[in-house]
Amino acid sequence: MRGMNAVANATIALLQSSSLTSVVQQEIERAILQGEYAPGSKLIEATLAVKMGVSRGPVREAFRMLEEAGLVRTEKNRGVFVRDIPIDEAVEIFDLRAAMDELVGRRLAEHITPAQLKELKGLVDAMEKAVKAEDAYNYHLLNLKFHDRLVEMTGNGKLTAIYRKLIKELSLFRRLNLADGWLLPISASEHRQIIKAIASGDPVAAGKAMYDHAMDSKERTIENDLRRQERARERDAATAKNAKASRA
Repeated sequence: MRGMNAVANATIALLQSSSLTSVVQQEIERAILQGEYAPGSKLIEATLAVKMGVSRGPVREAFRMLEEAGLVRTEKNRGVFVRDIPIDEAVEIFDLRAAMDELVGRRLAEHITPAQLKELKGLVDAMEKAVKAEDAYNYHLLNLKFHDRLVEMTGNGKLTAIYRKLIKELSLFRRLNLADGWLLPISASEHRQIIKAIASGDPVAAGKAMYDHAMDSKERTIENDLRRQERARERDAATAKNAKASRA
C-alpha cells in the first residue's frame, strides 16, 4: 500500500512539475514573441525564477523546450540567449511558409464556411482600424492571429503545428517588417485580397493570393535587412569618426 502511495505521490509531483514548466515556458515565449526580450539578449535563470515566483528547475526545463522550438540558444559557459535568426535562415523559412500558405489557400477555397469567412473579415476589419490608428503593435498581433486561424481552419493538425513553429521563429522579422508605418496599408490590402480569393471558391486564385503574400513578405524582409545593415554601417562609421576626432 505504501508503495502504491509513493508511486501516486511521485506521479502527482511529476504532473505538477510538468504543468508548472509549461506555464513558465509559455510566459517566457510570450515575452520573446512580443519583443520584451530582444534577439541576442541573455535570459537569466535565477532572475526569471524570482520574477515568476518559481524554483529554477522549471525555468531550466522551459529553456530546453524553448531551444527545441528554435526561440533560444544555449552557449556553453555563457548561458541562454534569445535567438537572432540570420537573414539566410529567415528566407528559407519564408519559402517553406509560401508553399504551406498556397496549400492553405487551396483548401479553404474549397471548404471554408460562411461563419469562418465572417470571422476572417472581422479580423481584417480590425487590422484596417489599427492601420488608421497607426497602431503597429496591435496590427502585428492581429496579423499573427489572422494567419494562424487560416491554417487552423484547414483542420490539418500536423500542418498547423509545423506552421506555428516556423512562424514563432520568424516573429522578430515580421515585427520589424511592420514597424515601418507605410507598409501597414499595403499589408492590410493584401489580407483583404486573400479573403476575396478564398471567398471566390477558386482554389488556384486563393492559393496564388496566399503564396504571393508570403513571397512579398520575404522580399520586404530582405529589403529591410539590407537597410538595417546600411544604417549599422553608417553608425559605425560615425562612431569611428567621432572617436578619431576626440583623439586629435
